[in-house]
Amino acid sequence: MIRFLIVRFFPSASYVQAAPGRPLIFQATLIHHRQPMKHIQSFTAVIFVGFMFLIFFYMNMNLETTNSRRAMSKAVLKQHDLQEDEVDVKTKRLEERDVTTSAAELYNVSVSDLLKKTIPHNGAYWNRLLYLSLKMRDDKNMSSRRSGPWSSCRENQELLITNVHDFPSYPVLFQLFVASMKCRAPPVIKQPNKCVSRDPGHHIFLLFAIKSSPGNFKQRQVVRETWGHEGKHVRTIFLLGSAGQDDPDFSFLLSMEDKHYGDILQWDFNESFLNLTLKMNMVLHWAVRRCPDISFVFSGDDDVFVNTPALLQYLRSLSPSKASQLYTGQVINHATPHRDPKNKYYVPQSFYDGPYPAYCGGGGFVFSGALLLPLYSIFQVIPLYPIDDAYIGMCFMALGVSPQPHNGFRTFDISDKDRENVCVHKNIILVHRRSPQEIKRLWRSIHSHLLTC
Repeated sequence: MIRFLIVRFFPSASYVQAAPGRPLIFQATLIHHRQPMKHIQSFTAVIFVGFMFLIFFYMNMNLETTNSRRAMSKAVLKQHDLQEDEVDVKTKRLEERDVTTSAAELYNVSVSDLLKKTIPHNGAYWNRLLYLSLKMRDDKNMSSRRSGPWSSCRENQELLITNVHDFPSYPVLFQLFVASMKCRAPPVIKQPNKCVSRDPGHHIFLLFAIKSSPGNFKQRQVVRETWGHEGKHVRTIFLLGSAGQDDPDFSFLLSMEDKHYGDILQWDFNESFLNLTLKMNMVLHWAVRRCPDISFVFSGDDDVFVNTPALLQYLRSLSPSKASQLYTGQVINHATPHRDPKNKYYVPQSFYDGPYPAYCGGGGFVFSGALLLPLYSIFQVIPLYPIDDAYIGMCFMALGVSPQPHNGFRTFDISDKDRENVCVHKNIILVHRRSPQEIKRLWRSIHSHLLTC
């Protein structure tokens, strides 16, 4: 650039290039020019001055435009903040109204006699808590629920040891669950507008409420691209706890994921298998307020394959009476707690003593949106239980709603010989479990125009 200016505006100068890495050195040599050359130089100087003036004028105008745009951007952002504040105020008022309404209805929910006949009133800790809670409900006293910081709402260790003679022998995670049974956690990431229809003439028909873990980025992405893809009548939400102290911190990545997709619900409790019941409680709390008019709710894992067209076709075929009381999936009957401490589903006999009612497998099941508030209400009556699908079966039994078996739900997979058979998958609603790669392949295959079954 320097060389260009020298040659362009000082044609009488000679220059030499310095050694590499050293500045350019030029030397002006005075040469006597003829008169015409002086006129040329004068003309060039005038052009140069005019050119510089235009550059200055343009930069000044551009600076003013930039400042104007910045001012406008600030104004827009300020207005956006004001709108957000207004929305927050409206949302807060709506929540206050909903909480008041829900609180009144929580105590009006009835508990079926069948639950009391199924679950014995004995000395096991959870059984005692259940019947104490039922008595408190009858007395209109439900003050045992606790909120606030997670670390300060846990049950006193001495109290637990006094009430559960072998409590110290429980696995550590089970001890944490028992100590935190009465705790409820605030949201970290929330979705206030997830169920707001993009088309005022349509309401949301189906909500996919998918249990996930903070690190399961790949599973969530595959679900978004396949069976959980949102449309006019379908919404998808992923349910997450928070990483423990010894786990990687994904909070920044999750915030970026949420900003991009807007489908993350996260709460301030440790992500663990034993907290799946708490996760279900919290999503019901959210859905009662944010999706009160939803027709159906799917609850399932992020490693299942769902044939969404088949599911929607089935739900739309239901009569109004059946659609309003639906609880369907692969029904598990005559189940009892596992007593082996090494088993994932282990429950000590001193904690719970009794059978499980019939329930739908937790890999994936569907229930009526009309049951959202009753189900959430009964969750506040029946103490949380560490096995989420068995607990949900207890809650539906308390409501007098029986699980309806459906052959299209295969939460325990299908036979090995049919795992690669696309036609088999085309005729079922759900299968558990499948890898992200398998889910992609199955989704493409069942939608291929080349498929003939």
